[in-house]
Amino acid sequence: MIRRETADDHREVREVHTRAFGDGERVPGLVDALRVTEAALAPMSFVAVVDDRVVGHVLLSAARLDAPRRIVDVLSLSPLGVAPEFQRQGIGTRLLAHALDAADSQGVPLVFLEGSPHYYGSRGFEGAAPVGFRSPSLRIPEAAFQVARLSAHEPWMTGTFVYSEVFWAFDCVGLRDPAA
Repeated sequence: MIRRETADDHREVREVHTRAFGDGERVPGLVDALRVTEAALAPMSFVAVVDDRVVGHVLLSAARLDAPRRIVDVLSLSPLGVAPEFQRQGIGTRLLAHALDAADSQGVPLVFLEGSPHYYGSRGFEGAAPVGFRSPSLRIPEAAFQVARLSAHEPWMTGTFVYSEVFWAFDCVGLRDPAA
């Protein structure tokens, strides 16, 4: 079952991301901060529940598109996590579909993410650069920078994607070069 996240889910969501990403506090801390950050668009947070246990989570949070006509309020889809023992069962796909439907129903024109084009490309996303968007960081491989254009998208809405400050503060933008 997919439903809106509640405050009672926070501990289990933290555990899902800790286990799914295996990077300690970075992703769980990002989620905690994004939940309370004031922004033009309220965050949308959904959980996947199996037998009364939270096994997956997706978060949409406010971002901006620096378009030629004006700044456009958009969403960033990050993170998406599923507990390891529940991966490869369609839970992430269902969370993604639910999140995109929710964003579309709110009139959001675009949802951006960094991720595998193989996975996200068959789930409503496409390469962002080839359709007119600029990445916010040189550390994001072009293939990983993706966008879902929703019903409210208009052709003039192109430009540079801008993450909220929280992503920068938690160092959650782009890939890191371990040799650097």
